[in-house]
Amino acid sequence: MMKLALVTLTVFLLNIPFGYWRANVRKFSMQWILAIHIPVLVIIALRMYTDLGFAWHTYVFMVAAFFLGQKAGSFISEWMRSRYGLVGSFLFCDLICLKKSGQ
Repeated sequence: MMKLALVTLTVFLLNIPFGYWRANVRKFSMQWILAIHIPVLVIIALRMYTDLGFAWHTYVFMVAAFFLGQKAGSFISEWMRSRYGLVGSFLFCDLICLKKSGQ
């Protein structure tokens, strides 16, 4: 059960920057599709690496963590846009630029 909790937390945290990216690109564009599907490949590899497998009871946690992470990234993007104005598509670069500018 602890393994499932750690993988679920990892999936949530992994999807935050991808949700941020997705929120800053045109809907249904190639970047938008990649922002959704790249984490899926990483999650599959993570499930195989941790021997979590693909049991049905794990899907509830994984899917919830995936969508909540994407939504959290989108929320952060909207919050930064309203607070700091125009932002880019890459969360970590935007945070570094804000730190350098002293905001």
